[in-house]
Amino acid sequence: MNNIIFLIKKEAQLEFRQKYALGGILLYVISTTFVCYLSFRSIVDIPTWNALYWIIVLFASVNAIAKSFTQESVGKLLYLYTLTNPRAIVISKIIYNSGLLIVLTLATTLFYSLFLGNVIGDLAQFIIVAIAGSMGLASVLTLVSAIAAKTNNNVSLMAILSFPIILPLLITIIHASKNAIDDLGWSVNGKYIIVLLALNALITTLSYLLFPYLWRD
Repeated sequence: MNNIIFLIKKEAQLEFRQKYALGGILLYVISTTFVCYLSFRSIVDIPTWNALYWIIVLFASVNAIAKSFTQESVGKLLYLYTLTNPRAIVISKIIYNSGLLIVLTLATTLFYSLFLGNVIGDLAQFIIVAIAGSMGLASVLTLVSAIAAKTNNNVSLMAILSFPIILPLLITIIHASKNAIDDLGWSVNGKYIIVLLALNALITTLSYLLFPYLWRD
């Protein structure tokens, strides 16, 4: 646990040293939302509103986490290999990236609602789905980033590998968020949220079990 906390602090310090990276992602979210506003002015159709929202979140997430392992040099990875175990590294990456994506998703929700109108029926339910979805995306993309970092063409490989893995998670997120927008209630949407949390737990467990084998290579 001490190693995980130390590694999370290390990730935060590196992020604040490279403020342009986080600023670039926020700029991407704001500019993409503003382009949607210029195109549609307001979106009344709920499926369209929901789809555009998660497209923006998905691409912003990929851009935010793509550098998770690719920015680590070979020397730094070797140094970490001598200090701590691989499970602490992957869990710290997942926790930090989850926090980063939660902030990013909440910011997207704010700007998206301001520019294109707020059609969310149950805001609390939607926020819970957005947070759980952000955690799931962070878990998947962190593991895929670790795999892609082993190749030369890591950014392209990350996009190719992440899509089939993210698809079941993304379908569940879209269904759950649409139910929250429609204000269908917890009795209807509860099963989707449970499935979403189960997928998050499954992906995190797989990362915890499989990352040490990847780390040795």
